[in-house]
Amino acid sequence: MHLDKSLALVAQAPLPEDLDRLRQSITPEWIEEALLATGTATLRRRRLPAEQVIWLVIGMALLRGRSIDEVAASLDIALPGSRGPTAAPSAIAQARGRVGPEPLAWLFSICAKYWSDASADRHRWRGLALYGVDGTTLRVADSDQNRALFGTASGGPRGQSAYPLVRVVALMVLRSHLLASASFGPYSTGEGTYARQLWRSVPDDSIIIVDRNFFAANVLIPLACDGRNRHWLIRAKKNQRWRVIRRLRRDDFLVEMDVSSRARKKDPSLPTTWKVRAIRYQRKGFRPNWLLTSMLDADTFPADEIVVLYHERWELELGYDEIKTELLQREESLRSRSPDRVKQELWGVLLAYNLVRLEMERIADEAGVEPTRISFVAALHLIYDEWLLCAATSSPGAIPRHLRNLRASLTRYILPPRRSKRNYPRAVKIKMSNYPRKRRLSTEIC
Repeated sequence: MHLDKSLALVAQAPLPEDLDRLRQSITPEWIEEALLATGTATLRRRRLPAEQVIWLVIGMALLRGRSIDEVAASLDIALPGSRGPTAAPSAIAQARGRVGPEPLAWLFSICAKYWSDASADRHRWRGLALYGVDGTTLRVADSDQNRALFGTASGGPRGQSAYPLVRVVALMVLRSHLLASASFGPYSTGEGTYARQLWRSVPDDSIIIVDRNFFAANVLIPLACDGRNRHWLIRAKKNQRWRVIRRLRRDDFLVEMDVSSRARKKDPSLPTTWKVRAIRYQRKGFRPNWLLTSMLDADTFPADEIVVLYHERWELELGYDEIKTELLQREESLRSRSPDRVKQELWGVLLAYNLVRLEMERIADEAGVEPTRISFVAALHLIYDEWLLCAATSSPGAIPRHLRNLRASLTRYILPPRRSKRNYPRAVKIKMSNYPRKRRLSTEIC
């Protein structure tokens, strides 16, 4: 079944109010469609069915401190057999390899699209759905296969990176932190390439706030031109050059920029020049900055509101911190040792993060506050505890049932309003170790 058709069916299907909480989030039908759409479903009754493997991979992200076979044992997600209810470690590894990354990628796509569109629609800015795009990197297990596909970073004072790196670029609903789409792959591929793969997930009537490293005609022009009323907002680089066409307001200009011949050679459809809006602003204690945007109408989109809006880009950085520091517990090295399982595990991490964030948005709605006012740490810990409790007392299909009380429990974890006037310089508290870096002397025997 095609993704668009599946989304249409999901949008039309009502969800009964008494469904289990996570079944309201990821329904069994979505999992079944993910397996069918990727050719992974099977009629054979296996000890570890494919639909259980999907929950295993999500559990790997939520139960980060446990080994994979311990995750399977704690979740009790295998069919009963002569050896007990839990599959052997070798069977778990074979089941993960049999399922592959495609069903997890498909499931993330349909869930993220459904959840994020609804969330962005509730938190619009001047009629536009608000998103952010930025990139990050994650370490992966140091195996020959991972090094060959994902590559490593080189250069700098310490030379080649100790671990292979996967580059990740995500599209996030800034006011709820829900991930709408993600693209990842080898470290050597630039963030702009991954970002262009996300534009098909951006709805009409939206605005994307991006980091200044994404400023490129072949990245931003397609974003605005390939949809209806889609806009971008970015901070200008120090060496940015343009020609002023006319002054719109004080410190607010309509300008024209040249599209490089190199960019037009890669994409002949690009124009030779493009018009953008340049807004100058200065925060107390900081040097002046320029914002560039495709929102050319100064009456519809006032410059002072755009300046305030731009700084919501930092929500995406906070989202990455939640994934790395809290969900992955500062162990950014994913545990899988083969590229397909790395991809599978990463899709599971993104799904798990969205599940936590979805619950936080529901809690915020009931408490009457913004989703960013709910503590991610508190939400993650309670979901973690409830998950283990249900795994010990219930069958796999009933694991999410006891999460009904989560919203009521979390209302006491509402964070105080943010202090917008706080300023901190970028600095480190502990400098890098003086010990020499351990070199990888021998290759792995596969």
